[in-house]
Amino acid sequence: MKNSFKSIGVHVNELIRVYRCSHDSVNEAMVLNLRKMKNSFKSIGVHVNELISVHDHSKMVRILGFLILASLFSTGTSDSQGNALYALKNSLKTSQLSDWYENQINPCQWKGVICDGDNKVIRLSLASMGLSGKLVPEIGILKTLTHIELQGNNITGKIPEQLGNLTNLAVLRMENNSLTGKIPTSFGNFTKLQILSLSQNNLSGNVPDSISYLPHLDEIQLAYNGLSGLVPDRLFQVRKYNFTGNNLNCGTNFTHPCASSASEPVIVHKSRKPVVLGSVGGGIGFLLVGGVVFLLRKRMYKDQPEDFVDIAGEDVRKISFGQLKRFSWLELQVATDQFNEKNVLGQGGFGKVYRGVLSDNTEIAVKRITDNESPGGESTFLCEVEMISVAVHKNLLRLIGFCTTQSERLLVYPFMKNRSVASRLRDIKPGEPVLDWKTRKQVALGTALGLEYLHEHCNPKIIHRDVKAANVLLDENFEAVVGDFGLAKLVDVKRSKVTTLVRGTMGHIAPEYLSTGKSSEKTDIFGYGITILELVTGKRAIEFSLLEEEDDVLLLDHVKRLEREKRLDAVIDRKLNLAYDFNEVELMIRIALLCTQASPDNRPMMSEVVRMIEGEGLTERWKEWKLHEAIRKQEETQLHRGLNWYEGSVHNQEAVELVCPKFWPKNLSK
Repeated sequence: MKNSFKSIGVHVNELIRVYRCSHDSVNEAMVLNLRKMKNSFKSIGVHVNELISVHDHSKMVRILGFLILASLFSTGTSDSQGNALYALKNSLKTSQLSDWYENQINPCQWKGVICDGDNKVIRLSLASMGLSGKLVPEIGILKTLTHIELQGNNITGKIPEQLGNLTNLAVLRMENNSLTGKIPTSFGNFTKLQILSLSQNNLSGNVPDSISYLPHLDEIQLAYNGLSGLVPDRLFQVRKYNFTGNNLNCGTNFTHPCASSASEPVIVHKSRKPVVLGSVGGGIGFLLVGGVVFLLRKRMYKDQPEDFVDIAGEDVRKISFGQLKRFSWLELQVATDQFNEKNVLGQGGFGKVYRGVLSDNTEIAVKRITDNESPGGESTFLCEVEMISVAVHKNLLRLIGFCTTQSERLLVYPFMKNRSVASRLRDIKPGEPVLDWKTRKQVALGTALGLEYLHEHCNPKIIHRDVKAANVLLDENFEAVVGDFGLAKLVDVKRSKVTTLVRGTMGHIAPEYLSTGKSSEKTDIFGYGITILELVTGKRAIEFSLLEEEDDVLLLDHVKRLEREKRLDAVIDRKLNLAYDFNEVELMIRIALLCTQASPDNRPMMSEVVRMIEGEGLTERWKEWKLHEAIRKQEETQLHRGLNWYEGSVHNQEAVELVCPKFWPKNLSK
């Protein structure tokens, strides 16, 4: 019983101690122990406050007895699931399932096991894990299973008849094994089954007629077995079927072909990693499960046709913006090892980014958005997805897919092995080279080109609103890739030139945006200027270490002061070891200062910035900046003088003794 209590966080010894106390008196120790277990009791629906307030000892005993029964009842499901899975592990005998512990009641943390929010097992994903041995009848206990994926192993023996108990099953994939015997007639119980794949085994006997009555069957793959006899006529009406390589009534001498036009023979060799068969078009794709239908604008790619269909059988149209794909929640859960903290790449204002690996070994970065309660809900998220997907440029991070559920919003991007510019400037790992000056200059240009595309070539324009070194990634060639469009907002130039929701990172936020909440593309240009300063100095936008020598905590103020003092060499990143062209550094700093002017009207457009980096138009703009700075400095000096005079006139006044005139009556002076 102790293991059962542990599964809900209650230590049985503590409960026993409380139980013993109840026979004597309700003392402080008892109340303290109950309060310690408060959260555990809540998990089984019992309010511990009621228990604490009980003074009737017999009633206390009854309630404690109820707690014991309730805790055992609550763990009964997990216990039976764990036992069934552990029986399967013992039969398969593999080191791949070393984390399947017999005494661990809840199996939801086990490798390849995926559960729903109620800790019920809904998916068994053990493809290509070198499993050998036989399936066990106990697998029929897992009645909440919707997916079984055992393809690409060396599982032998017969398919248990009890498998037919899994009436919630939507996908059963056991192709490319060594299964023998007949296909169980109990498979006719799979009223929700959509995909049945048993190709590349050693199955024999007839194809059960019961399978042909499955109402939602969309794909059946029985190729390359030893099946014989008649295929029920109804199975030839399934959208995608393949009976090739058997002794069945199909092929050239029969009425029906052995494979549907949407299906080609699937030959999977043991040495190859398995693929997930899509349910439309005969191409290789991913199976997408559940969710709400997203209907996006149709922009088909004629040379790369590809459709994605919801496993639940709902009508999901193609998401065709740059071949954008809708992932299932379960697929991303598997890819990120159930969003394990060890896979966290970073965290921003809208949630964490996880590293993941898809079933075809493609590395991805999954942004799990936590700010999904904003007005508009799914429609707002859909707008973001559509907006991001149409922004295609070599210097912009390409969105490859998304996922949405009732409580989750996720964006899927390619994984960038060279990490962000910020991490390569300030968090260099052992063995990583320092970003040289040539690379930094190229990053500045690439970032400018990406932002120029967002501002001046997207219609409507896109404002990023959090431009910083941490949001500029580096591809395999160390080219800049502007990422994190979770903060980007669509701006309809016909209605407004500004948006009014303040988002961003301190030190990178333009002054007018911070004070009024109004932003435009000039807000991004300010952030870009700060990013250049990060590239030149290697420092953060807000650098508290500067307080040791001066009053400037903002990197921008620090650089401005050194520029006035003509000491820019003091601000250049020491990790460059003098391997740079000072004239180029000075030009980059000047561009940064032009981009970070207090007035947004004085800041250049991104297209101007690109030209200045390429050596055109900087001289004229710099002269204007120097003039503006001289005027601003003069006004600032006059203001300080005025303030100093006022403070001096207030603090330097001499005390005056007020004395009544001698001719005043004495009583008036009192």
